[in-house]
Amino acid sequence: MKDHIDTNAARKSWMGLLAKAPAGRVTALLKTVKARPQAVWLRPPEIGTAMVRARAGATGAPFNLGEMTVTRCALRLPCGTVGHAYIQGRNKTEAEAAALVDAMMQTDRADEIEAAVLTPLREEAQAKRGTRAAKAAATKVDFFTLVRGED
Repeated sequence: MKDHIDTNAARKSWMGLLAKAPAGRVTALLKTVKARPQAVWLRPPEIGTAMVRARAGATGAPFNLGEMTVTRCALRLPCGTVGHAYIQGRNKTEAEAAALVDAMMQTDRADEIEAAVLTPLREEAQAKRGTRAAKAAATKVDFFTLVRGED
């Protein structure tokens, strides 16, 4: 068992949410935020690939499933806070928006960004999971056997 507390759990959560957001959604939500700070590029958006690893049955030995396209970038706000982003696909604008959200979540504007960007993304992801679960539940078959008096 692990005996330590993950001090980066909150950041991991919002970074995962930003990375998995539908294309264009982070940019659209970020437009509602007033007074977006100007940032300096540490690493401008660049497109590449990342190896996706998997496990057979979620418990077997890991294997390389294949590659997926990702866009990454890093920027620094005037206050010195650094934001990073790795997103699915080939969307440089979306990577920039995700990095800006990451940087702003580390400042005193975190509550504002949480309410304007992350909460709607979290709710949309939860609704999508609920819809997918409902579709799966609709195909569920309950098997039962009747006990015959011969046994």
